[in-house]
Amino acid sequence: MAKRGRQLSTSTSRSAARHIALYAIAGVGLAVWAFPVLWGLLTSFKTERDVLAYPPKFIFEPTLANYREVIFGASSIMPNIWSSIVVASGATVLTMLFAVPAAYALARLRYPAKRASGFYVLATQMLPPVGLIIPYYLVLQKIGGLDSYSGLTVIYLTFSLPFAVWLMVSYFEDVPLEMEEAALLDRAGRLRALWYVILPQVRGGMAVTTIFVFLNAWNEFLFAVVLGGNRVRPVTVAMFNFISVEQTQWAKLAAAAMLAMAPVIVIGLVAQRHIVKGLTVGAVKGGGRRA
Repeated sequence: MAKRGRQLSTSTSRSAARHIALYAIAGVGLAVWAFPVLWGLLTSFKTERDVLAYPPKFIFEPTLANYREVIFGASSIMPNIWSSIVVASGATVLTMLFAVPAAYALARLRYPAKRASGFYVLATQMLPPVGLIIPYYLVLQKIGGLDSYSGLTVIYLTFSLPFAVWLMVSYFEDVPLEMEEAALLDRAGRLRALWYVILPQVRGGMAVTTIFVFLNAWNEFLFAVVLGGNRVRPVTVAMFNFISVEQTQWAKLAAAAMLAMAPVIVIGLVAQRHIVKGLTVGAVKGGGRRA
């Protein structure tokens, strides 16, 4: 009895040690991941003199002057944040409107050249963005789409759509085919079956895809800096206003970066449950089918 008690005690101690080691590793990983964000947050409350101080100051008198400047001052980025919201939201809505039926067709329908069309969608995702800048610029110049919300939104659609389609295909394939066949036997059309039977099953996947598409559009820089201009200038481009040949205004740049990150962080926190559910639903259903 005493021997069994010692074994249980040893097993409990090993389990506790493993848990402590796991939490320690996770804590170190979290600290490494969060350090740039926390350092940027501290920098945003410093004066330019404190930013350039050596050794770095961890204790200083905080100031809101940087935030006042980037929100209300001559270097305000609020119009640029609005440009990012309009372009990213428009691109996300259009992408999902096209991606859902396209992904459903690739996952469910049988039609000629299905594999070729699927490969074409995947191949467009492999194209380097730098190689598309000149063609996009010339096309938008011809149709008057440079420095416009519609032009930049359509360009964002072109690189968001392949990603969204292939992400949604996996979720549609995880829905049991019997559910759709039962709806079709009840004389529901293909569109009604998609709307009332299939889409409710892939809501988590749609939420994940929507969030990822929005984040990709929000963080995009290359197309925005070349195809945008003074009227449509997303926040990722506007932050370079604080960098010049003479100096870099690190404190204001950090404040602008924090404001640019705020909408993304809020969306991530609000949709965290849907993201986790959407990322795990495919694995759970796939495991169930294999079983």
